[in-house]
Amino acid sequence: MGIAHLSQQIRSGAVSPLELTQASLAAIEKLNPTLNAFITVTAESAMSEARQAEAEILRGEWRGPLHGIPLALKDIIDTAGVRTTAASAVFKDRIPTEDAEVTRRLRTAGAVLLGKQNLHEFAYGGSSIISAFGEVHNPWNPACIAGGSSGGSAASVAAEICYGAIGTDTAGSIREPAAQCGVVGLKATYGRVSARGVIPLSWSLDHVGPIARTVADAAAILQAIAGYDEQDAVSAEVPVGSYDVSESPAKMRIGVPRKFFYDNLDGEVAAALEHALDVLKTFATEIREIEVAVPTDRTLQSAESYAYHRERIETFAELYHPETLRRIRTGANVSAADYILRRQELETVRRGIRHVFDDVDVLVTPTTPVAAPTIAELKENPDQLRAREMVLLRNTRPVNVWGLPAISVPCGFTTAGLPIGLQIVGPHWGERRILQLAHAYEQATAWHRRRPALLSTH
Repeated sequence: MGIAHLSQQIRSGAVSPLELTQASLAAIEKLNPTLNAFITVTAESAMSEARQAEAEILRGEWRGPLHGIPLALKDIIDTAGVRTTAASAVFKDRIPTEDAEVTRRLRTAGAVLLGKQNLHEFAYGGSSIISAFGEVHNPWNPACIAGGSSGGSAASVAAEICYGAIGTDTAGSIREPAAQCGVVGLKATYGRVSARGVIPLSWSLDHVGPIARTVADAAAILQAIAGYDEQDAVSAEVPVGSYDVSESPAKMRIGVPRKFFYDNLDGEVAAALEHALDVLKTFATEIREIEVAVPTDRTLQSAESYAYHRERIETFAELYHPETLRRIRTGANVSAADYILRRQELETVRRGIRHVFDDVDVLVTPTTPVAAPTIAELKENPDQLRAREMVLLRNTRPVNVWGLPAISVPCGFTTAGLPIGLQIVGPHWGERRILQLAHAYEQATAWHRRRPALLSTH
């Protein structure tokens, strides 16, 4: 069941949050040895939260659609009293004293938190094969990567271990693993969801958002976590509004930026996208090819990551994975003058992208140019790992620079049975627009109804 329907069942008493939580914990026990999607499972506190939710609902104190729903958090998001490791030996014993703001909002909404999910160390990668707790495996084929850096979150949702998860996205780390695992990944406008209490990769580019099985589920989670946080320096005081996707969207002008985003696609990805565009014609007044200037400089991410880690790597560099350490150190020589210049350029680019939406309502691209590669092929040539990851993140990363909202939804499968993702990008604060179009596309297709064979063999 989707969260909206399940929530009504919980509210009526037909479904118990305790039973849901027990089932999720049993699924973790059964599937996590194969997927390695969770680092920490908070079974005892999850059951306590489920009991509390059930008692509150029986008293008529229903909090909303997430009340009693089992969710989980990427292990880069602080949880008071529960270790938050960022999948690194550096933080293997780190126990925060306060919840991240997004964690607090989920608790306020009554969600049941199952634990902390595996990721690429310090979120600095797109494969989730570098982790102090071992690589994450894809539910559609455990020999393949789950994407990254929110690999454990996407794998968990695809394997139906939980009903949704919270990931982070600096260059595509929600949308890319969602595409690789055949689920929905949503990154809202920069500043829409507070990143306070989230271990940073790059303050200028970091976003927090949901991974879920359906667009409606992602919308329900976003509704609970979106909004102004006065203690977060980059949080935007912009009204949230409703993310209801039940209404049919007004017909839209769809822009297709062929140059860059459609270059060098795998043949099966290219075919799936053309079919998806045919479906989207139903919801469009026009589909037109456009050109967009794409930012590719990575100076800000390098500099800000190094700034966060500098003191730690000076003290205990040996605790970092060598490849993570190498990536962090690429920011060591960025001068203050260059950093300030790049920040100014970022603000100029974010203002300039608004004009693209004078002519179109949304952009549509492949989420990733290729489907998930195998873990073995990435490991056999470590010197090429970053380059391979950059291919996977090619189409998602520019959206972080622009600070625009974007969603990835399943739009097909390869002949090998691996998912393919479709990315819809909207203007700043256009979350409802992309959610409604994504939901309309999802309902017109059946890709989201497929389930990994793993679920029938375990």
